[in-house]
Amino acid sequence: MTIDAPSADPATALRALTDEGRRFLADRHLATLSTIGPRGDIHVVAVGFTLGDDGFVRITTNDRSQKVRNLERDPRATVAQVEGRQWLSIAGRAEIERDPEAIALAVELYAQRYRQPGENPNRVVIRITPERLMGSPGLRA
Repeated sequence: MTIDAPSADPATALRALTDEGRRFLADRHLATLSTIGPRGDIHVVAVGFTLGDDGFVRITTNDRSQKVRNLERDPRATVAQVEGRQWLSIAGRAEIERDPEAIALAVELYAQRYRQPGENPNRVVIRITPERLMGSPGLRA
């Protein structure tokens, strides 16, 4: 099932999740991030991500990464998480955040879900505004 959310209200994605879906996104699972590569191909990498109470997906990464370059050229992004037969996919538009407060928040959220990341002076945040939520029955309302 697909749930379309207006980009003006990223918290719509949170409301579309069941309690089981929220737990699934809080458990420690890795995911994939798909972006559009420089030749128009799909660039897929493994990532850790968080979905904050504000409804934004956040991924911390290195400012020099290919995914950052891809998103600066074309902001379309999809994060997908799968574990056994359960899966969720969140698609939307991404922005690259470089300000220290945004990075600190993303690091805090990441540490809660995964572990405290090491120091990285080149760290940035990919912040995705969810526009579509797709997933297994039972994870979305």
